[in-house]
Amino acid sequence: MRKLSAAIITKDEEARIERCLESLSWVDEIVVVDSGSSDRTVELCTRAGCKVVESEWLGFGRTKQLAVDSCSNDWVFVIDADEVVSDELKQRIRAIPDDADCSGYRVRRVSYYLGQRIRHCGWGRDLPLRLFNRLKGRFDERTVHEAVEMSGGRTGTIEEPILHHTCPEVETHVRKMVHYARLGADRQAPTRGASIASA
Repeated sequence: MRKLSAAIITKDEEARIERCLESLSWVDEIVVVDSGSSDRTVELCTRAGCKVVESEWLGFGRTKQLAVDSCSNDWVFVIDADEVVSDELKQRIRAIPDDADCSGYRVRRVSYYLGQRIRHCGWGRDLPLRLFNRLKGRFDERTVHEAVEMSGGRTGTIEEPILHHTCPEVETHVRKMVHYARLGADRQAPTRGASIASA
């Protein structure tokens, strides 16, 4: 694998970020875009040797693209603060030859809710595009449920998993759903206004 940067966005992630960073110790660079943490997130990332960029919140798509744009290497692995690279995934990525014909890879994600693995309800086959050449792919600008759009090259699939530790307690789930609901409402607000104005 050519030189690889990891890109993460954060806000108040001190309880989870160290586990994520430890699983990335093998990459060539870790870039963190932090949007106003009030806890020790920035301190922990700086101590771990990350390149930290502080930015206002731009929405998920634009903030993740800022993290990608801040990387030094063309190949980028995007990971969330509540995720961990499994040992199997690390070995699989490192084994990708420099002349591989893919410009991006979807990576299997195994999610855990309240400490229990989720096997059904659509999460059993979760394959987000997380590893890609940033010259061929970029995030869309959606505020929530963002995705990488590829402009060329073949996209492969990696079965070795990212481990996603979502919602360790019910309170986390409630806060997350409220946050996503507000983002969704903000995204729909201009459309609703236009509809009312034209009625």
